[in-house]
Amino acid sequence: MKLTFTTILIIFLTACTSIVLLPTPELVQKAIALQLKQTQQQLNQQLDLNFQKVNIQRISITQQQPLSIENLPAYRVKGNYDFTVKLPKRSFQQIEKPFEVYLQIQKEGKSWRLLIPEKNRQDSQPKWHSYLIL
Repeated sequence: MKLTFTTILIIFLTACTSIVLLPTPELVQKAIALQLKQTQQQLNQQLDLNFQKVNIQRISITQQQPLSIENLPAYRVKGNYDFTVKLPKRSFQQIEKPFEVYLQIQKEGKSWRLLIPEKNRQDSQPKWHSYLIL
């Protein structure tokens, strides 16, 4: 009886003291939507497209790799998702589209940011663009 109680107490105390904030599927969905919005704005400017709605569904996270970006904890999250894009005259759907997002928890631990590495940089350290995930 004492051994069981002690074991349960140790597990409970360990669980309470080592809370690790991991990206949730809802957070990842918001990050993907934000990343798609960035791409959508570029396509709107270059191709004169009018995206009316983007719907993200069925997110499957296959990997969450912890790392440090600019001395703050971050995660590289990989997986797949389905999405539908509606244009004025048609819509199209992609199934099992792979994704890779970089998410960083802020110092206070209350908010997350989507980090996008700048492309075409020759530096060994990438420059990151940061977007608050609401």
